[in-house]
Amino acid sequence: MAKKLNIPGRKVSQGAFSAFVPAPLPPQLDWTPRLLRLLSDADRLVGQLAGEGARLPNPHVLLRPFTWREAVLSSMIEGTQATLGELLAAEAGIAVERSPDDLREVGNYVIALEHGIELLKELPLCVRIIRELHEKLMTGARGHHAARGEFRKIQNWIGRPGCTPATASFVPPPPDEVEPCLAGWEKFLHASDLPPLVTIALAHYQFEAIHPFLDGNGRVGRLLITLFLVERKILPTPLLYLSAFFEASRRDYYESLRGVSERGEWAEWIEYFLLGIARMSEDALNRSGQINGKLTDWQRLVAGESSKLPARLVELLAANPFITAKAGAEKLGVAFTTSQRAIERLVQLGIVQQVGSAKRDRVYCARALLDILEEPAHLTPVIA
Repeated sequence: MAKKLNIPGRKVSQGAFSAFVPAPLPPQLDWTPRLLRLLSDADRLVGQLAGEGARLPNPHVLLRPFTWREAVLSSMIEGTQATLGELLAAEAGIAVERSPDDLREVGNYVIALEHGIELLKELPLCVRIIRELHEKLMTGARGHHAARGEFRKIQNWIGRPGCTPATASFVPPPPDEVEPCLAGWEKFLHASDLPPLVTIALAHYQFEAIHPFLDGNGRVGRLLITLFLVERKILPTPLLYLSAFFEASRRDYYESLRGVSERGEWAEWIEYFLLGIARMSEDALNRSGQINGKLTDWQRLVAGESSKLPARLVELLAANPFITAKAGAEKLGVAFTTSQRAIERLVQLGIVQQVGSAKRDRVYCARALLDILEEPAHLTPVIA
C-alpha cells in the first residue's frame, strides 16, 4: 500500500510557474520509536548544556566568542569568507586585511542576535522581531538594498544561478501570501503544545518555506532557532547554534526541507533537526568544557602574582583571545605601561604570544583559546 502523504501545502499557479504555499502548522505526526529516541537524546543533551551554562561564573563572557563563531559559520553558508580569528581581531580593534563588507556582514549577525535577545525581554518571538532581525542584518551590508526589515513585494525563488521561476528548485509563496503565512506561523509558535524542540523544528521549516525576504532568509531562520531556545528558557544563554551542523550536512539539510515540501516527509525533517540539536549540544559542551578548563589553569598560574592585573587580563581573554596593551589599559582603567607589563607577564607564563613582530602597537593572542574556538565541529554529515 502506498504511503499516505501528510500534505505540506498547495501549489498556486503564477502563469509560467507555480508557487508553493505551506499549509498551516502543525501537521499530523507519526511518533515512531526512532523519532522518540532522537527527541529524548536531544532533550537530554540540551539539558546538560543548560546545566553547564547555569554553572558558568560569568556566562556572558563565554557567550561572546560563541556568538562570533556562529556569526562566522552562518555567514559562511551565504558565501562570506571572514574567519573567526579575523573577526575577533577586528573586534579587539586590530587591523585585518579582510574585506570590510565581509566583516560588516558577520558583525551584523552578532548585532541582530543581541538585539533579538533584548527584544525577548519585552516581546514573545513574533513577526515584529523577525522584521527587526532582518533590518539589523542587512544594514550597510551587501544586499542592503533588498528592502531591509520589509517583507518582499515581488516573487523570489531558489535554484542554481541564472535559473528562472520556471526552472527553480523551489518557489515560495506569492507576495500577497507572505504576511498571512507569517501570521499563521506566529500563531503556531504561541499555541503549540508539541515538545519545544519539535515546535522549533516545524517553525524553522515553515519560515524557510515562506522565505519572506528578498535576501537574508537563511540567516534570520538560523537566528530564530537560537532565540526560541532562549525565549522558552530551554537554555539560560544562547550557547547552542546549528549553523555548523547545517553546513557540514548541507546536502541533507536542503534535501530534508525539500522532502517536506514535495512529499510531506515531516518525520524525516524533524529527525534530521533533532540530530543536529544533539550533535551541536555535544559540541558546545565539549568546547565550553575545554575553554573553562584552560581558563581555570591560567587563573591558577597567576594566582600567586603580587598584582591582580594578570588575573583580570585572563578574564578579558575569555571574551576575546586577542589583546593589546592599549585595550587592556582602557578596559581595566590602568596606565598603558602597567597593562603592557601585565601582558608581558602572561607571555612569560605561556598564556599569550605576540602576533607578528611589531615593536609598537603590539598584538597578543591566547592561541590555545582561539584554537578551541576555531576547531571544526566533529559531525557526521549523514543521519545515523
